[in-house]
Amino acid sequence: MTKEVIIDLLEEKHKTLFDWLEQQPRENWEKGPEEKWTTGQQILHLVTSLQLLNNALSYPRFFLKYKFGLCNREIRDYETVVKNYQEKLEENEDKAKLFNKNLKKPVLKNRERLINRLHIQNRKLQYKVRKISDLNLDTLIIPHPLMGKMTIREIIMWTAHHTEHHTNILIKKYSKDL
Repeated sequence: MTKEVIIDLLEEKHKTLFDWLEQQPRENWEKGPEEKWTTGQQILHLVTSLQLLNNALSYPRFFLKYKFGLCNREIRDYETVVKNYQEKLEENEDKAKLFNKNLKKPVLKNRERLINRLHIQNRKLQYKVRKISDLNLDTLIIPHPLMGKMTIREIIMWTAHHTEHHTNILIKKYSKDL
């Protein structure tokens, strides 16, 4: 997947999420089905995820190479990254619940600020994708807590899917159950 296609994909997935958020009653921000994240927690999770990736991509390339090494396999395509992620989620459902158990519940007064931060982090990532070379996208690796080491291109493709994944959760669970 080219950089331009990845950027378009990030934009599309985030636009779908932002459009959905615009349609939701503000009071749904702090409510959610029992044992499920609220809308605010979903957005906080996405902001945190994007921010961590943007921070990692701010390190000098030599540091990433030294710390995590270089890719020694074929680059995975988008469909493979998505399939692997869904499999890992199913295999590690209990681990994922434990990992995400203590996520703060953002209050309604922080809604606009968090949504704005998500916009900003998405734009930053798109900017960074434009600036990084294809060679670095395909050779430098960084760790993902569930997926293990991934190339930068793969983790950015995963980020687009991750946004879609959480948007689908919001659409299916929260709009029906509330």
